[in-house]
Amino acid sequence: MRGVLLLLLVLFAFVAVACRRPAVAPPEPPPTVTVKKTEVDWKAQLSDEAFHVLREKGTEAPFSGKYHDDHAPGTYVCGGCGAKLFSSDHKFDSGTGWPSFYQPIDDKAIAYHEDTTFGMTRTEVMCARCGGHLGHVFDDGPKPTGKRYCINSVALNKK
Repeated sequence: MRGVLLLLLVLFAFVAVACRRPAVAPPEPPPTVTVKKTEVDWKAQLSDEAFHVLREKGTEAPFSGKYHDDHAPGTYVCGGCGAKLFSSDHKFDSGTGWPSFYQPIDDKAIAYHEDTTFGMTRTEVMCARCGGHLGHVFDDGPKPTGKRYCINSVALNKK
């Protein structure tokens, strides 16, 4: 029993560390970015956690965000610039602890970037308007798209 608890503790610590990305310089913003601000401006506008996720490509802890278990109707907008990103009509419970959607509100609202951190290749999703990091998209979602947009709550606001 003690060995199982130790193994679970080590596994939990590994997941917690893996979910907390170190601050890294973001890649060049997508070519569609129209909202451009200085780092000082972003820091003044965003909370520390929102700045870490949106501008430094961080990740909030699973099950900690305000929208992971939200089922009320509405539109999810970028926490940085207010661009419409996702609809509650496309939200589903993935069991991952982050809000999950099977498609964006408009394909042009999202920009994509190959992410090779942590020894794996994933597809990062960013707000096409301001270049803010939102999360990642995976090919294990429900029909009709088969996609799972795994998004940080702190990167969103709901209207």
